[in-house]
Amino acid sequence: MSAERDSAVGEQGSDGGRKTAGAARTAAAGTGASAASAKKAAPSKKAAARKPAAAKKAAAEKTPGATKPAAKKAPAKKTPSAKKAAPAKKASSAPLRKAPAPRKQVVAPKKATASVPAAPAKTVAAHPQGESRTALVRRARRINRELAEVYPYAHPELDFENPFQLVVATVLSAQTTDLRVNQTTPALFAKYPTPEDLAAANPEEVEEILRPTGFFRAKTKSVIGLSKALVEQFGGEVPGRLEDLVKLPGVGRKTAFVVLGNAFGRPGITVDTHFQRLVRRWKWTDETDPDKIEAAVGALFPKSDWTDLSHHVIWHGRRICHARKPACGACPIAPLCPAYGEGETDPEKAKKLLKYEKAGQPGQRLRPPQAYLDAGGRAAPPLGAG
Repeated sequence: MSAERDSAVGEQGSDGGRKTAGAARTAAAGTGASAASAKKAAPSKKAAARKPAAAKKAAAEKTPGATKPAAKKAPAKKTPSAKKAAPAKKASSAPLRKAPAPRKQVVAPKKATASVPAAPAKTVAAHPQGESRTALVRRARRINRELAEVYPYAHPELDFENPFQLVVATVLSAQTTDLRVNQTTPALFAKYPTPEDLAAANPEEVEEILRPTGFFRAKTKSVIGLSKALVEQFGGEVPGRLEDLVKLPGVGRKTAFVVLGNAFGRPGITVDTHFQRLVRRWKWTDETDPDKIEAAVGALFPKSDWTDLSHHVIWHGRRICHARKPACGACPIAPLCPAYGEGETDPEKAKKLLKYEKAGQPGQRLRPPQAYLDAGGRAAPPLGAG
């Protein structure tokens, strides 16, 4: 009730100030009461400050005089917090300004990871043009080891029983398959078993036998000529030296190394069409001349590996790494090959491109070694058998 009277008196005083003596006493009494009530209300200011905004408004309506101190203290409490908040914002904004630094650190690993495959790729020949000499040697020898596991039974795919038969068969294998030669030589050696017999043979009869091999006239001249040379110069025996073999008609370095490596056990590299194609695909050399290819590849391997290396490469070229459509999807050395993808990469489709024992088909020899038969290989049919 006293608060209502105080507010009423205050309104009349502000209108004109017409006060009686009693009214003055009443006003004085009211002022004292309001002061007392203000003192009692003082403790409630702290509590009101802790209450929500709605409670502060209610307290302000009940005690108008108390709102002023509260308003003065409120900024005082807010300003320190605002000042303290300002550094917090700066502190929080500091990482945002430093954000580019972590981003650069993230980009650096990406560049590093992008270059990571490049380093091993050089040793695996994904980019052989940047391959060091040491890496090339390691990769080439690893390919040979892998092929040795795939073709442990690799051997010369020409049927022969002695050096004479081997040198003649190798001369006849030019521009034809070993299978065709193997199907032809049984009749030839049955009629002319020795160099002396072939040297004295009728060329027309020899031509008729050799007709299935192609270029039979030139081949007839070569085999009769080398037989005469063997009889006249070497006593009817095949020489075991490279410089002597290459003097025989129709015998080059390739034929000589086949004879030396497989009939005499002397290491040699046979650079035939399969060998040339594969070593160039594998980037072992960029040479095209057979003699230069022989020298370049021979420098990558110890001499003792040359003969078996020739077998491994030639066998792989005949069975999987074909000239026109290599079976890349079935290739055991695909991770080491820089030419991967030139052929069929789908595994199922690539299997259909395999040849000989890898495809369950007969091989090229009519009389293959037992190791080949034990590995699942099959003998080739004789001429005219299909």
